[in-house]
Amino acid sequence: MKFGVLIFFLCLSTYIPRMLPALFMNKIQVSGKLATFLQLIPYTAMASLIFPAILYVDENMWIGIVASVVAVMSASKKLPVIGVVLSSVIACLLLYSLS
Repeated sequence: MKFGVLIFFLCLSTYIPRMLPALFMNKIQVSGKLATFLQLIPYTAMASLIFPAILYVDENMWIGIVASVVAVMSASKKLPVIGVVLSSVIACLLLYSLS
């Protein structure tokens, strides 16, 4: 029972700071540059998480680089996510088979 109460209060202490800005964000008027900056934060966070993994995916870092280039090209063609992932995996497999 103690752990259940502890988990509840830990969830609550995490949820409240995340919920409050969402509640009041529609009442705050931000400039165009700040709005653009706030909209780009998720993309920059994902890029900072993904980029190191691209370079260290294998001993041969070119496999990750080629797979990421194929993924970017597939995404620019507006393929669905599964198409982007599959094309990147196929590029990795082809590069593995050549090396």
